[in-house]
Amino acid sequence: GEDKSEVVYSVIHSRSLEGEPGYRLLSNVSKHSGCDPVAALEMRPEYIKSILKPLGMLQHPIVFITDGQSFEVLQRLLTDPDIGPLIRLVPEEASWIGGDMTLGLMSNVFIGNPASTFSGFIAKSRVAMGFGHNYLFMSKDGKGGYRPSCGDVCIFNSKVMGVMS
Repeated sequence: GEDKSEVVYSVIHSRSLEGEPGYRLLSNVSKHSGCDPVAALEMRPEYIKSILKPLGMLQHPIVFITDGQSFEVLQRLLTDPDIGPLIRLVPEEASWIGGDMTLGLMSNVFIGNPASTFSGFIAKSRVAMGFGHNYLFMSKDGKGGYRPSCGDVCIFNSKVMGVMS
């Protein structure tokens, strides 16, 4: 709506995909997209900062949405001195799939896991609506940071996404 330009925030969608199966899924996506095979599962502070800092988004709230399977990811982000104070959690009693989708869809920056169909749905919807700053396919840049390994259209590529495309 009219107030969207005044509300500035990022969303991190953390999806562990049941542990080891998640690593296998992301590894398969990585082979076809060039993205890092673990970064989107682990969501380490350095990964998040390498995306948000160049965009000037480390001064705005970061909404964390999750399947609740990997408390370690949230704990790492909360204890980081740069990211921790910015993290916002949706109260459990208010959290639901439609609300999480809307938060991701309307965010200024969306960071998700390309092996997650939920992240994929949000990214596809954002692309269809003309929103940029979708970060699912990231690879190490050789300088301690990350860079996009393929563009937003990767989420629609059946070779990259397999049955999830």
